[in-house]
Amino acid sequence: MTKIKSATTAELKAVLGSADLVWSGIVRIVEDLVGPLNTEWRLAKTEFGRMCLLQHKKRTLLYLTPERESVTVAIILGERAYGLAMASSLPAAIKKMFSEAKPYAEGRGIRFSVNSPSDMSTIKTLVELKTTPK
Repeated sequence: MTKIKSATTAELKAVLGSADLVWSGIVRIVEDLVGPLNTEWRLAKTEFGRMCLLQHKKRTLLYLTPERESVTVAIILGERAYGLAMASSLPAAIKKMFSEAKPYAEGRGIRFSVNSPSDMSTIKTLVELKTTPK
């Protein structure tokens, strides 16, 4: 597989605008929960052309795609974490997306746009559910 060049801070700031704080906030929350992160950039069919995988010990926790003034977050939850999510205090809209997502072998995946720091608690809860020990 071809190695994709990491986005520079300047490139991210140029596309994200005010959502740059959201991007850095998401990364900080995930690091606080699980420890050091690796980032891997992959090609994406978006205006920016790339997405960032936030990984811990080679496990992808979140997919982040920089957009104009927002960040698209994607997450896949296995069936155990999905069950925990449906019983949690996550917003109804997030639960609805998961319940409507087609189950695959790797789990159920959703994507949603984040453009405000107020969405950080949802992301924190999702990562906590994904990383809950069995």
